[in-house]
Amino acid sequence: MTTDTVLDVRDLRVAFGDVEPVRGISFRLRRGERLGLVGESGSGKSLTALAIMRLARRAQLSGEVLLEGEDLLTLKPRQMEKVRGGRVAMVYQDPMSALNPVYTVGKQLEEAIRLHRRLDRRAARERAIELLDDVGVPHPQRRVEQYPHEFSGGMRQRVMIAMAMCADPTVLICDEPTTALDVTTQARIMDLLDRLVEEHHTAVVLITHDLGVAAGFCDNVQVMYGGRIVERAEAEALYRASLHPYSEALLGAAVDLNLELGVPIPTIGGSPPLAGSLPSGCSFHPRCAWAQDRCRTEVPLLREVAGRLVECHRADERAAAVKEETHVGA
Repeated sequence: MTTDTVLDVRDLRVAFGDVEPVRGISFRLRRGERLGLVGESGSGKSLTALAIMRLARRAQLSGEVLLEGEDLLTLKPRQMEKVRGGRVAMVYQDPMSALNPVYTVGKQLEEAIRLHRRLDRRAARERAIELLDDVGVPHPQRRVEQYPHEFSGGMRQRVMIAMAMCADPTVLICDEPTTALDVTTQARIMDLLDRLVEEHHTAVVLITHDLGVAAGFCDNVQVMYGGRIVERAEAEALYRASLHPYSEALLGAAVDLNLELGVPIPTIGGSPPLAGSLPSGCSFHPRCAWAQDRCRTEVPLLREVAGRLVECHRADERAAAVKEETHVGA
């Protein structure tokens, strides 16, 4: 593990009995890096995050999750409680469900602060007000006394970010932080995350189905399908030319606002596989226009092709085609 690596996930597997929804995820995250996990619902993105946080209930976890060299999967529950929310924190998809409706926002922030900092109640209240102000909640001295239902969706998400940042974590995991928010609020939340990363040099794992959000925020992007990483590349390189057919299909299915009226929106045919009934060979082959006999019987390995990692038998052909297209275009 290099000196600037803060999170090193090695062959992470999550199983529920005989069903394995996450099947051997590996990646490294450097200090200050922004890594995107993208893919359709059911690809294993959120479960990967919950496994890293040791919040995947009743799941059997294997592999290694090294946070600054310490394997989180070997920690006892009491030890993990000190790590969770302290050195590694998470912003959840639905802030209304994550926040307790019967306690004020200030009370919940104070509890999180005192869990990781040796502060008395007065100092914790002052810190809670500072955090709300830092994440852009107006009138924090008044809002700290209010309940979650008195906040808008965007403001609740700001509260969740403040709570996650209360102990200055080394790694911040954001699970669909802009889901169900309007475009303007979405942009403000991403600008806030961008500022916090710059100021605190926090490493961020951004889980999203929104390729536009990932493109604007992430340094590197990992595409997940069927519980595995099928492509990892720098964000710019991936969006310029993907090498895995699933990545290409995802990008092709993005809504083009310049699309002419009456022209159908591109989609990916079929549905993602269920974790308990994965097809043989490459899990994407039933939906893949590039599939050959080998794809239906032999599981491809994640390997380096043209400066990125790709899990596809035909990645070399795709890389050669992209190179030719680029040469012709030049």
